[in-house]
Amino acid sequence: MTNFTDLQTKRRSIYALGKDVELSNQELIDTIQGAVLNTPTAFNSQTSRVVILLDEESDAFWNEIAYSELEKVTPAEAFEGTKERLKGFAQAKGTILFYEDQDVVKDLQEQFPLYADNFPIWSEQGHGIALYATWLALAEKNIGMNVQHYNPLVDAQLAEKYDIPANWKLRAQAPFGQIVAPAGDKDIQTEGRF
Repeated sequence: MTNFTDLQTKRRSIYALGKDVELSNQELIDTIQGAVLNTPTAFNSQTSRVVILLDEESDAFWNEIAYSELEKVTPAEAFEGTKERLKGFAQAKGTILFYEDQDVVKDLQEQFPLYADNFPIWSEQGHGIALYATWLALAEKNIGMNVQHYNPLVDAQLAEKYDIPANWKLRAQAPFGQIVAPAGDKDIQTEGRF
């Protein structure tokens, strides 16, 4: 069993990712699904949803969907840097699309009107826990990950391509894969936090 504190320290934003991982695609899917399924949520709401893109599907997301949407809104002089970032994400083994089911949130708001204002907040907290649990689970298996937020730019194309229900709200995209280069030093601020 891995020491949790060591695992927290090991989990970093890894941007230099590759496709050569030791786990099979099914083992990757099982790891990701296990992390999400075991995430605690307020009222046991279980609002998190994921779509796992592997290999060519992940490449297509970054090289086609994200590329085309970002090209529309990024000034030409800044797009060269954007293209390089997207190429880097496309080098990953896969990408996890994290969603939150808004129908579950609305149902809970109707069932428990006293807490109605809190359910969207609690949904976001559940999303954060699911994402973090997934990140830790992959880090434990020596797989790197980073988190991107190109929503809502990519939402419509993803919904069309993967038949995503309209009630699923995209919250993050997480490329993951072989750690080609480690993360740099991390400056941890402690003053005023405790």
